[in-house]
Amino acid sequence: MKNGGKNHAVKKSGNEKLAPELDPLRIGTGWTKEDLGKVQVMVESTYGDSHPGSGHLNILVEEVRKGIAEEGGFGARYNCTDICDGESQGTDGINYSLASREMIANMIEIHANATPFDAGVYLSSCDKGVPGNLMGLARVNIPSVFVPGGTMNAGPEMLTLEQLGMYSAKFERGEIDEEKLDWAKCNACPSCGACSFIGTASTMQIMAEALGLALPGTALMPATSPDLLDFAREAGRQAVRIAQMENMRPSDIVTMNSFENAILVHAAISGSTNCLLHIPAIAHEFGIEITGDTFDKLHRNARYLLDVRPAGRWPAECFYYAGGVPAIMEEIKEHLHLDVMTVTGKTLGENLEELKNNGFYEKCDKWLQEFNKRYNVNVTKEDIIRPYDKAIGTDGSIAVLRGNLAPEGAVIKHTACPKEMFKSVLRARPFDSEEECLDAVLKHKVQKGDAVFIRYEGPKGSGMPEMFYTSEAISSDKELGKSIALITDGRFSGASTGPVIGHCSPEAVDGGPIALVEEGDLIEIDVMKRKLNIIGIAGERKSMEEIDQILAERRKNWKPREMKYKKGVLRLFSQHAASPMKGAYLEY
Repeated sequence: MKNGGKNHAVKKSGNEKLAPELDPLRIGTGWTKEDLGKVQVMVESTYGDSHPGSGHLNILVEEVRKGIAEEGGFGARYNCTDICDGESQGTDGINYSLASREMIANMIEIHANATPFDAGVYLSSCDKGVPGNLMGLARVNIPSVFVPGGTMNAGPEMLTLEQLGMYSAKFERGEIDEEKLDWAKCNACPSCGACSFIGTASTMQIMAEALGLALPGTALMPATSPDLLDFAREAGRQAVRIAQMENMRPSDIVTMNSFENAILVHAAISGSTNCLLHIPAIAHEFGIEITGDTFDKLHRNARYLLDVRPAGRWPAECFYYAGGVPAIMEEIKEHLHLDVMTVTGKTLGENLEELKNNGFYEKCDKWLQEFNKRYNVNVTKEDIIRPYDKAIGTDGSIAVLRGNLAPEGAVIKHTACPKEMFKSVLRARPFDSEEECLDAVLKHKVQKGDAVFIRYEGPKGSGMPEMFYTSEAISSDKELGKSIALITDGRFSGASTGPVIGHCSPEAVDGGPIALVEEGDLIEIDVMKRKLNIIGIAGERKSMEEIDQILAERRKNWKPREMKYKKGVLRLFSQHAASPMKGAYLEY
């Protein structure tokens, strides 16, 4: 066993002596006297009727508990459900989304530390549930296994949910009738699981495995697959095993090299820009600093291989059929740290070799052939995950732009951006809320050559909601999608495409330069040179020294806004959220 992972006796916490009520209360919960002496595993999930990504997790939880019992342990169920960005989209409910990540991590800390456990198994599928669980897992730091909840199936005509924004925008413009819109709504989510594209939910499931915290091959499996049940059961067994090994806590497993592996996988899959919020926040819990610059450095010259929506052609269930994370890692193997430890008790390199020898890829291919029959297509593994020497792109998938408009950085997914917008000078059209901006876009008040700004939507401004509908309205417009840019201190859905730049830092509420932009300013975007600058005023170019002087004058007249939220979670988040480029975690 690597990493000193030899078996040892599980030590009792001592709580049963300090609190004599502990054992009888557990017996009253359903534990037997014999269970009290077993390896005790907290099974934490985001199960709830909140959305398809969490509605099925109770089934996986029971499989985990069976595996725990088979290995001689006892599994206790805990849950803190998550919210759905899709259900909250376009309402003030979306403002709670990023803050919910922090609350999930907080509840996991409370659950685990109020009554100590020997190990943990964590189950989640979606945007804030997965990073929230990974943050909590790191904070609790007991031997742990993460179980990704999988992806939903595609609907008829391979319809997937990220296309709903496009259908909605077309309906608003009168391009389709209500019947067609209703058809899309009724068929976009045919099963449980995360949305079937490489959005934030899918990206973060993949990141969990890439970090070595999930069993090999388990990320983004179809949620309806019997294989997922088997893996959940095995995760339960493995949790009991690592509880009895030395040096198998998350902090023993996850290192800077683990994060570098994950970021290279992120580049290969063209992962969600929200990953630049979540990976730094997870790393922060491990005492490791990851910044936007870390992503930018590793994405440069990295191969982009995955032909899955929203940037590619196929629904996310195809990811598993092509071999999942292991297949991606095989293609970029020469760039990975193969000696990092994983929850199997083996190194990444050892895991990859074992998968090649145990029939994993053959099993995946059988499912791919069933997919081909279902949709009457002939998709091959190489159609989904391109070989390294036939990459879709060779410069990763995201870039961090800097300049006098974003001194701390701003994020663009360049694989989803039209090439026409890689280098441009645009006229500023600032809006102080998404609602104002979306109305202007839909009513054709935004013109070619505009740089549309949505500000005061950062973590401290309004919770950092997604600008999904506005980005979809722009990208689905044949003219605007290739001639304007959307720049915000808010964020975007993992499904967003088009010329969109988010996480602009410092945010407007903190007096960042984005708050000082005025109508008619000239905005320079240069993706390849990583530039985002104000280069002119009222349509006239100025020197950078002149721009600095003008911004200094504007700053004198800028007045901080009154805090939007007066109580509750969003007030707490507004007061303590870190910069978007640091991960927007709570700084106390």
